Amino acid sequence: MRYKVALRNETRHRLRTKIKKADIVVGIPCFYDEDTIGYVIQQAAEGLAKHFPKYKKVILVSDGGSLDDTREIVIAAPVPKGVEKMAFIYRGLPGKGTAFRSIFEASKILGAKAILTLDSDLRSITPLWIKLMAQPVLSGKYDYVTPYYLRHKYDGTISNNITYPLIRALYGLRIRQPMGGDFALSGDLTKAYLIEDVWMGDVARFGIDSWMTTEAINKGYRICQVALGTKIHNPKEPSLKLGPMFREVVGTLFSLMEKYEYNWMQVKGSKPTKIYDHYKTTEPEALLVDVEGMIGQLQHHYSDCHDIWREIMPEDNFRAVRELAHTKGIKNFKFSLDLWARIVYDFAIAYHEKELPEKEILDLFTPLYFAKTGSFAQETLKMSSKEAERVVEAQAKAFEKEKPYLIERWEEV
Repeated sequence: MRYKVALRNETRHRLRTKIKKADIVVGIPCFYDEDTIGYVIQQAAEGLAKHFPKYKKVILVSDGGSLDDTREIVIAAPVPKGVEKMAFIYRGLPGKGTAFRSIFEASKILGAKAILTLDSDLRSITPLWIKLMAQPVLSGKYDYVTPYYLRHKYDGTISNNITYPLIRALYGLRIRQPMGGDFALSGDLTKAYLIEDVWMGDVARFGIDSWMTTEAINKGYRICQVALGTKIHNPKEPSLKLGPMFREVVGTLFSLMEKYEYNWMQVKGSKPTKIYDHYKTTEPEALLVDVEGMIGQLQHHYSDCHDIWREIMPEDNFRAVRELAHTKGIKNFKFSLDLWARIVYDFAIAYHEKELPEKEILDLFTPLYFAKTGSFAQETLKMSSKEAERVVEAQAKAFEKEKPYLIERWEEV
């Protein structure tokens, strides 16, 4: 069912009669997070009380209908005097984006000046995060604050290999964690998000972060990054389970290329985005990956997909993919940076052409993404997460280098 708002009537009534007003809202989307949500609330509440004693502040937990003790833990979690909290179940399409929508709606009702969003499974958050994230917005200097932290080299592979380099090459801003989950936003920006008619598709799910970042860039909102150290959370191991998330994120990015075609066609190169503060980083917890299984996705699907891949890709790119599909041994498998950039652009163009259903294009793209991720994991096997950042940066530069290829092919459609 399509809902005009994500907040239920009872929740809106509670906000208007119990909370009434807030300067700072910390919003936490959650779903089955009983093991971690209490800690996130504790750290956020302490940060609000310590660093913003004169502001009216509230923590809002938007739950997707958890059947464990997530909401009970939220209700029972102690918070310092002067910090309010509230939990509710949103309505609409189940997903992170709908949870964000409900938080933004609540923030509008409360007249919030700064809205922070936090992942519900954070284990590295400290009270200082709240200060660092909120200050740029409360100062009036920025509308959108993205996190700048060190993640495990195999955590965030969609961002590393697609979202970060693609947004950078298209729109010309280097925003390292465009889908980091932990953001600070101005009230004006969240109101602008709410009027967009996007809440019945991928943006309602995992497409939300990339959509928010892309919209903020293209609508001219003031953006900065804030250093938060190392992100430790319950990472999503880049296995086959990430397939649906990949399709939602990439579908959102490709759709936005249609919307902002005029803008990105004018952009050449990229420029840094201001990073505030310095936070010491440590090597994140180890994350194991199935390199052989991911690379094997290309080889497994080649026989079924190669005819259509050949239609989507120019001959040179297809021939390189065919060679990869027939490579023996994972140590010999190397998905080059330039080839990957061109293939991402090939699928963006296929999405633009609309000769195949969008879902089919994304399904055809998925095995190639897994193969690229496996290649990245193999290449960085002996590197620290900080050292692996050099490979991520090299990939981003390859996207910029190959952008004329994208423009040339796009204009032929």
